[in-house]
Amino acid sequence: MPPLDALLRDARALAAGGPAAMDHLTSAATAEVARVMQICNACRYCEGYCAVFPAMTRRLNFSPADAHYLANLCHKCGACLQACQYALPHEFAINVPQAFARVRGQTYAAYAWPTALAGLYRRNGLTVALALAAGLALFMALVWAMRGDPQALPMAPASSFYAVLPHGLLVSLFMPVFGFAALALALGVRRFWRESPPGDDVPAAIDAKALAEASGQALRLTHLGGGHGQGCHDGTDLDADYSLARRRWHHLTFYGFGLCFAATLVGTLYHYALGWPAPYAFSGGWHSLPKWLGTVGGVSLA
Repeated sequence: MPPLDALLRDARALAAGGPAAMDHLTSAATAEVARVMQICNACRYCEGYCAVFPAMTRRLNFSPADAHYLANLCHKCGACLQACQYALPHEFAINVPQAFARVRGQTYAAYAWPTALAGLYRRNGLTVALALAAGLALFMALVWAMRGDPQALPMAPASSFYAVLPHGLLVSLFMPVFGFAALALALGVRRFWRESPPGDDVPAAIDAKALAEASGQALRLTHLGGGHGQGCHDGTDLDADYSLARRRWHHLTFYGFGLCFAATLVGTLYHYALGWPAPYAFSGGWHSLPKWLGTVGGVSLA
């Protein structure tokens, strides 16, 4: 542990934004996180707000790996900014959510797989727009090309959904895309975990109890509760009221996607295991499980 006088000297330099204590950091964003965390570690007023601050208290120095780890614990609820006595107009200009958000965006590119596509995160708006346009054009072209192919419509009556969008086309397009996305996410998480700083809060292997606790917090979005369960702050106004709206929208999006995915899995089971192709007239049309799951999930997403 560094001697006390060295820690005091570094703290003064960090508070002033001095470069002396930043030589080991690789970017301005991670340097800002280190400066902010050193000051927050001395204050600790927000210690019980979320998962960030207990992890912060286990550190005296903040390397780029520490900055990446802490930034991805933050949900940007804004509670710590509202409570901070060192936020602007104070000369320390502490803004934990903003500092973490900048680093978090960098980690999405840094740990992306395949690495060659990491740069697309910096132009994600243009990338998504072009990919969506190209994907829709290719999809419609293939639909048109396969309309006259009877082999593309297994078990499909003439009036079914598959008469418009062939079943074989849907499977051949979306299964590889889903598989690639799942693989890219898994490998990105693996790289992030392996490069996380060692410590008692970053164990080499997660035990079942810790995994259950973390999963429960993630599914409930516990840390979008604003530190005291009151929700997030609307906008960046320091006088803004607490609101649970952001937490509810996140829940609708996540669980809506989950229900739509469940509808796809059940439909796959019906089609391949039981030989029941859509539109599931055997189970009463709209009373079929895939339609209920898909409808509720789709409305939630919308």
